[in-house]
Amino acid sequence: MPYILGLTGNIASGKTTIGLMLLELGASVYVDADHVVHELYLPGRPLVTPLRAAFGPSILDPAGGVDHRALGAIVFGDHEQLRRLEAIVHPAVQTALVERLRTLGSDDIGVLDAVKLVESGYAPLCHGLWLVICPPDVQIERLMRTRDLSEAEARLRLAAQPDVASKRAAATAIIDNSGSLDDLRRQVTVAWARFTASISR
Repeated sequence: MPYILGLTGNIASGKTTIGLMLLELGASVYVDADHVVHELYLPGRPLVTPLRAAFGPSILDPAGGVDHRALGAIVFGDHEQLRRLEAIVHPAVQTALVERLRTLGSDDIGVLDAVKLVESGYAPLCHGLWLVICPPDVQIERLMRTRDLSEAEARLRLAAQPDVASKRAAATAIIDNSGSLDDLRRQVTVAWARFTASISR
């Protein structure tokens, strides 16, 4: 049967970097829930119409897709609007993630990267679950640099993230991404060796 390694942690904690390292180490596929959301926001995709109906035409970009920044200005900082967004987006993302993981062969390892992996009920599907932690000031700097956000926008997105402490009980490994890239690679390599040994491939 295929094996699933869950990868979770809050926004800008370094999960994508770790996912790419895992592909180098032998994972068969890396599925990033954030990338799936971006694809579902493109013009003509199924989420565009319900999101426009829920939040208005101002969230659309000139091409007719969802403008992430415009939508973020509405939902981040407003818990009710964020819950409304998640109620629309999560079912579609779940379907897309399952479809991608179905491509795995019987002895493959797929990496599933999602901020709300535990909260969305994916943890029981995973044969291992890694929690990535990172100092908030580093996350804010990354959000400003990689997503062209203001400090206020970055702080709002970080404040909307789920409590990391609640994920610790489910984690089989904790990756601390507060150091250098070499240190991160060392942690990932050690944790990967333990994971592959635990599933007795």
